[in-house]
Amino acid sequence: SAGRAMAAGGRSWFRVLALGVSFLKCLLIPAYYSTDFEVHRNWLAITHNLPLSQWYYEATSEWTLDYPPFFAWFEYALSHIAKYFDPKMLVIENLNYTSRATIFFQRFSVIFTDILFIYAVRECCRCVNGKRAAKDILEKPTFILAVLLLWNFGLLIVDHIHFQYNGFLFGLMLLSVARLCQKRYLEGALLFAVLLHFKHIYMYVAPAYGIYLLRSYCFTANNADGSLKWRSFSFLHVTLLGLIVCLVSALSLGPFIVLGQLPQVISRLFPFKRGLCHAYWAPNFWALYNAMDKALTIFGLKCNFLDHTKIPKASMTGGLVQEFQHTVLPSVTPLATLICTFISILPSVFCLWFKPQGPRGFLQCLVLCALSSFMFGWHVHEKAILLAILPLSLLSVQRAKDAGIYLILTTTGHFSLLPLLFTPPELPVKILLMLLFTVYSFSSLKSLFRRERPLLNWLETIYLVQLVPLEIFCEIVFPLTPWKRHFPFVPLLLTSVYCALGVTYAWLKLYVSVLTERISVRQKAE
Repeated sequence: SAGRAMAAGGRSWFRVLALGVSFLKCLLIPAYYSTDFEVHRNWLAITHNLPLSQWYYEATSEWTLDYPPFFAWFEYALSHIAKYFDPKMLVIENLNYTSRATIFFQRFSVIFTDILFIYAVRECCRCVNGKRAAKDILEKPTFILAVLLLWNFGLLIVDHIHFQYNGFLFGLMLLSVARLCQKRYLEGALLFAVLLHFKHIYMYVAPAYGIYLLRSYCFTANNADGSLKWRSFSFLHVTLLGLIVCLVSALSLGPFIVLGQLPQVISRLFPFKRGLCHAYWAPNFWALYNAMDKALTIFGLKCNFLDHTKIPKASMTGGLVQEFQHTVLPSVTPLATLICTFISILPSVFCLWFKPQGPRGFLQCLVLCALSSFMFGWHVHEKAILLAILPLSLLSVQRAKDAGIYLILTTTGHFSLLPLLFTPPELPVKILLMLLFTVYSFSSLKSLFRRERPLLNWLETIYLVQLVPLEIFCEIVFPLTPWKRHFPFVPLLLTSVYCALGVTYAWLKLYVSVLTERISVRQKAE
């Protein structure tokens, strides 16, 4: 009876957290929304009015359908509810159409589909090692993890202000992670296969899933020293995994293969003509590379090493343009970014295979795959940092070393998202939410690991504290200076480059941690 009472208590605090964040999301309904709002309205209209054969050809709006088929069917399903709110939002020619009913429906559809994310977080909390017994519920790893995931600042502003459906998609990912941790391998594989056909950005972490399933499910036993027992290979298990992948792919892409439209679908999903960097640089290696090119160009012009008439005008005066031609450093091709990404992912995949550490090793590899792709990928969106932050949350409540890396990556990654909300009314909202989440992250993880060494060293602390004057300069000081008219891109450049240093550092620190880690006898036995 005591166990049942504790379980009921656990359910009640989780319910309060979930309801609390859902209420906050409802308060954000009137907030600013980006062009993504129109993107999804247009997709509702396309899937509602046109036959399947025209979905990936329709181009009335510049925001053409560029997500995989399962997401298109998801929009199709939503459109049949949307027609009861405001049928005009489903007219393809009604570009940039907004009405109160449209805003309410679109916003509420994101809040409602987040139910899957809430369920996935609950399942992830069940997977957390509960050895750290705490009398106070606020100091339990499961409670801290629930807050870090449910109330994640980045997810709140990207989905419920900026506007997207990441919560629903991350719900699928976290649920697949939970199933793998629970050794329900086929369910985990099925969920991830479905996720890939909802949004193909999750291909970044596919190597972690592939290697982990091969190592833990297709091979059923290890030797005493932890090495692989090759004779334990299960042909049945490989066949089952193959069937799942083939069936999901057939269900998603089959109709377009029959129509002979697969090349068209793929050309929409992978538009390599967009340029190396997004409209404003994600805080990754290429942000540092671009900044170095600009610095060398300015230096070259000052010292007369470069002829100003031969410099591409956009690269110097346009700020953060999409098509970016490097002036001094070699220009980067999609193939170069693919090679860099592949090389940067390899060590984490090798570690997962040769130094198996169960679910934790899988999570470490997943985070490193996401971060490596973020660091070196082509046309990376700044929002993709959430692909590393959310799974790292699961590691942060289990070890002090991972908690320190989490604090650096989360603070810099979330800070880099602030320029997404550039309208004055959202300034106090984003600052307050960011402060609340960051203060909670630091205080809760510090109390969880208070018997161990400090989570951050003095250099890391100084770096993170400097984000405060940077934000004051970008939001308050810079707009009052005459530079704003001539160099409007400076705040974005400073934010991207400064945050890129922190993200790169967190990536390197996590890699060093994984590569130098020794496996205990217990882990070998597992």
